[in-house]
Amino acid sequence: MANERTMMSKRSDAEFGDAYARGQEALEREPRAKAASYDDAMKQVTIDLINGCTYTFPAHLVQELSDASCTKLAQVEVEGRGFNLHWPELDVDLYVPALVAGVFGTQDWMNKALARRAGRATSPAKAAAARANGAKGGRPRKKRGAAARSEAAGARETASP
Repeated sequence: MANERTMMSKRSDAEFGDAYARGQEALEREPRAKAASYDDAMKQVTIDLINGCTYTFPAHLVQELSDASCTKLAQVEVEGRGFNLHWPELDVDLYVPALVAGVFGTQDWMNKALARRAGRATSPAKAAAARANGAKGGRPRKKRGAAARSEAAGARETASP
C-alpha cells in the first residue's frame, strides 16, 4: 500500500509564492479586527478594526447570534490575525470582512429577516390599501381544496343522527 504522503501532489515553490502573495494582499486590504466587545445596554457587537475604524452591528441581525444570551455574547474573541470573531460557548465563528460587507447569515435567513421587517413597515400607501381592503370585507378567505371540502362534508354526514 502506497504511503498517503507520496500520493499527494507536490506543490511548487511558485505555488507557495503565489499563495503567500495572496495572503499578504489580504492582510493589507481586508478589514481585520484588533478588538471586539459586546455592549449589553445597546445589544450590539463592536469591532475595532486595525485601520482605526470601528464597526458596530446589532447582535440580533446575525443568524448565529440572534438567540444567544448576553453573557455568552460578551465572550467574543478575536482570532485568525483579526479575520475571525469567535464565541467559544456558542461555537460560532464569524468572518470579519463578511460582517463589514453586511453578510449576517445565509441568503434564505437574510431574505426572511428582511421580509419580517418589511411586513412591519407602515406607509400612507399601505394604510390606504388596508382601509380599501377592509371596506371590501377584509382579506379574502383562503380557498379550500376539493379534498378538504369533501372531507368536511363526510364529517358532517357521520355526525348526524
